[in-house]
Amino acid sequence: MRERSGRGGMDTSQQVTELVGRWADAVLASDAEALAGLSTEDFTIVGPLGFVLDRERWLGSYAGGGLVTHQLHTKDLRVRGYGDTAVAIGEHTQRIEFQARPSGGDFRVTHIAVRRADRWLLAGQHFCQIAPPPGAGR
Repeated sequence: MRERSGRGGMDTSQQVTELVGRWADAVLASDAEALAGLSTEDFTIVGPLGFVLDRERWLGSYAGGGLVTHQLHTKDLRVRGYGDTAVAIGEHTQRIEFQARPSGGDFRVTHIAVRRADRWLLAGQHFCQIAPPPGAGR
């Protein structure tokens, strides 16, 4: 689905893909200020183990080096636009440390974006580990 929206002739898919790219850059830089500028006030993230963080806790996880992302690669991002809302689903491979404990892996990620005042912001994200479907390979 292609929709035009006011930003230099870019369509919704291009704009949201660009937003996800800016998010990834800010995550790699542990730049909580940039992440705050890319997200709505009521942003919510669901982590790969099912935990839920509001924006304040999510941004706070970067304070003092508590969460450090060493690698983040995004691929196969597919964006669907619904007026002032868009859903982008893709794959992320990441290597992180949380409170000096290494973690990471391959994740399917859903990004929910909303258009506010002619710019796109992240309203939510949901991460889950990528695994084969139940019964695959039997």
